[in-house]
Amino acid sequence: MGAKKERKLTDAEVRRLEAFSATCDALVSQGYKRIGLEVGILFANVVAIVAAVVLFLVSIPLFAMAHPETDIILSSVGFIIVIIAFLVLIVVHELIHGITWSFFAPNGFKNIEFGIMRDSFTPYCTCNAPLRKGAYVIGALMPLIILGIAPLAIAFIVGNVPLLFIGILMTVAAAGDVLIVLKVLRHKAVSDDTLLFDHPTEAGSVIFER
Repeated sequence: MGAKKERKLTDAEVRRLEAFSATCDALVSQGYKRIGLEVGILFANVVAIVAAVVLFLVSIPLFAMAHPETDIILSSVGFIIVIIAFLVLIVVHELIHGITWSFFAPNGFKNIEFGIMRDSFTPYCTCNAPLRKGAYVIGALMPLIILGIAPLAIAFIVGNVPLLFIGILMTVAAAGDVLIVLKVLRHKAVSDDTLLFDHPTEAGSVIFER
C-alpha cells in the first residue's frame, strides 16, 4: 500500500501549524500530557452522508404529516433559494465558530483565524489558543444550533419548505462538528486542569491534561 497523500498546506496554514506546535511543546513542558482527538476526514464524510439520508427520511415525512396542505416539492425558485442560502451559510457557519470562540479566547477575535482548504475549496475556522472544554464545545456546536436546529424548528412551526431543506442541509454540514464534540465528551479526563486546542490543519482537537 502506498503512503497516505497529505493535502498541500497554504503558507498561512504552515505558519499556524508551526505556532500550534510551539504552543503544544510549551504546554507539555509545563507538565501537560498531550492526547490527540483528531477526526478522520473520510469517516466524517461518511457520517455526513448517513446523517443526510436519515434526516431527509425522517424530517420530510414528519413535515408532511404536520402540514398536509403544503407541497413538499421545492419550486425552481425555492430550489435556487436553498442552494444560494446553503453556499452563503457555509461561510456563516465558520464565522459563528469564530465569534463564539472569541468570547472565551484570551485575546478575543485576534485568536481566531479563517482559511480555505485548497483541495476542496472548503472554508474553515480555527482558534489559535487553547480553551477550556466547555468553551470549546459551545463554539463547536453553535453553528449547528443557530443554522441547523433553529431553522428546522421554525420550518416545522410555520410550514416553510425552503427553510426545512436549509435546516436539514446545515444540520448535515455540522456533522463533523458533532463528531469532534462526541470525541471530546467521550474522553475521560484525569483532572479538572484540561485544555482543548483546535488543530489548525486537521478536523478535531488536541486535549492537554495535568
